[in-house]
Amino acid sequence: MWSFQKLFFTLCSALSCVRSAAGLIRVFGYEGTHVNISCSYPQGYEAYQKYLCRNDCADSDVLITTSQANKPRHSIYDDKSTRIFTTTIANLQSADAGKYWCGVTRNGKDLYTELKLETKQDSCCSTVNNIQGNEGGSVTISCPYDSESDDKLKFLCRGNRPSTCRQQAVITSSNTQNGRIKLSDDRKSRIFTVTISSLTLKDSGSYLCGVQRNSGFDVFSAVELEVKEWCCVKSKIIRETAGHEVTLQCPYPPNHRNNRKFLCKGSQRSNCTDMMKGQSRFLVHSDSSESFSVKITHLEAGDNGTYWCRSEPEWNVGNYTQFHLSVVEEEQNVAKKKTLQALPTQDTTTVSRHQSSRVTTAPPVSEELIEGFPDVALYSLVAIVGGLLLLTVILVTVFKSKCSKVQEIGVVADGKKLDFVEAQEVCGREDVYQNHDSMVMRSQQMASRQQHATYHANDVDEDERDYENVTAAEDIYCNEGFHKFK
Repeated sequence: MWSFQKLFFTLCSALSCVRSAAGLIRVFGYEGTHVNISCSYPQGYEAYQKYLCRNDCADSDVLITTSQANKPRHSIYDDKSTRIFTTTIANLQSADAGKYWCGVTRNGKDLYTELKLETKQDSCCSTVNNIQGNEGGSVTISCPYDSESDDKLKFLCRGNRPSTCRQQAVITSSNTQNGRIKLSDDRKSRIFTVTISSLTLKDSGSYLCGVQRNSGFDVFSAVELEVKEWCCVKSKIIRETAGHEVTLQCPYPPNHRNNRKFLCKGSQRSNCTDMMKGQSRFLVHSDSSESFSVKITHLEAGDNGTYWCRSEPEWNVGNYTQFHLSVVEEEQNVAKKKTLQALPTQDTTTVSRHQSSRVTTAPPVSEELIEGFPDVALYSLVAIVGGLLLLTVILVTVFKSKCSKVQEIGVVADGKKLDFVEAQEVCGREDVYQNHDSMVMRSQQMASRQQHATYHANDVDEDERDYENVTAAEDIYCNEGFHKFK
């Protein structure tokens, strides 16, 4: 039965006897997207089968029917309340362009509506208008149109996809203000303009000016916007020594002659600190009718940073000047500090008869005193310290060689013979300079006693008292006690 109806449709088509429920429908779609084909039908056909076919509507030309499940690229929906069925073709290709038929199955001749599908690449355009703007400033985009579009919808969108431009428009002629963006339509010159103020780097990119068409594809023109950073407008690098002063020259537009001028510090011009307030080291001076200067005295390390010449109210972007100030220390002070840090702390050990003490031969020196010395004086100080080290080593060597062995004398009461017992080498641990004289006196006394064979008992007692003064606490004999008298 279906084949007979299709054959009858083909014959009638050749004889121009096909009944059309409506006139020719034109449908437009962008490649890679989808398109909806809507077809209406008369009342009373709600329960009948609907379909979409191509070319001559042979069996192989039928794309989908309402009695079939949806297919990968084709789907159909029948809204019986509005008596409109819609067929969707997904992932459009250039081969999809051509003639289609909306059909309603019925006894005898089916109802048909002819339509034509046109496809187009989803990109624009062969020519691009390049526009530049500066960060924080404003830019105006001009979009011309033809005489047939005077009363048509105008719009601007981001990107380069005509298929979604109107739906994603940032501004339209029906709503001419949207935050920083404003649209104006001059129908006399047939140009609509879009102004974007307070530009940011994120505003850079592709834009499309669009004019809606009642039928067919919308008309577009392409724009490429480049927003430049502030550093690329006017930027100067200044390097000065701490404690000195620096003067920054700031040109300004003539129409800002009577405005308050000031210097602002911060990485962002729109969010910086007015240095004229509460800063006595920052002095502003009007040099001429088109320039003012700011002097910074007694430079400090904290003055490092980015500065802007500004006035109230704001200037245009091209009138601003940016400075990068770098404050460095004086080279002479830096060199002396490095030399001071390089001086090592040397330790040596001094050996005496009674005590070993650790002596630091390079005492700490105030950095403030060193900084004031010239380089020659500093080298002289190093030479003196080295000489003292050498002298100390020589003294230690001399006194160490004088360590001798001392004999201990045993005294026997009632005139008995004295015995001499050899003592160990004297290598005490007390300071040589404090006890040397005392040791010499003791050695002379012992030598005198060796020349006399005997002593009176009272003398013996007196000598014993002398030896009692030389106690073990003094560690004269390397921590060994006296030998007992025999």
